[in-house]
Amino acid sequence: MVIIRLARGGSKKRPFYTIVVSDQRRQPKGKFIERLGFYNPMANENEEPIRLNEDRIEYWIKNGAKPSERVAHLMRQKKSEAVSAA
Repeated sequence: MVIIRLARGGSKKRPFYTIVVSDQRRQPKGKFIERLGFYNPMANENEEPIRLNEDRIEYWIKNGAKPSERVAHLMRQKKSEAVSAA
């Protein structure tokens, strides 16, 4: 099964997550199919905390990929930010 999930990067006490599409059986930091964006929980005010390639996320979901709980939460958060900004 293909899953959309977070792969942790960054350094100690400074997490940085890449949103990737990978096979569920692979390790989160292992090989992935495609990189779809990033999440920086430690972003400053002038930095973008979440970036998503929404077209590709829609493509993968239509083809059977299932987002993890955290990725689904980040997608909802990004949509609510876009609605409130408009």
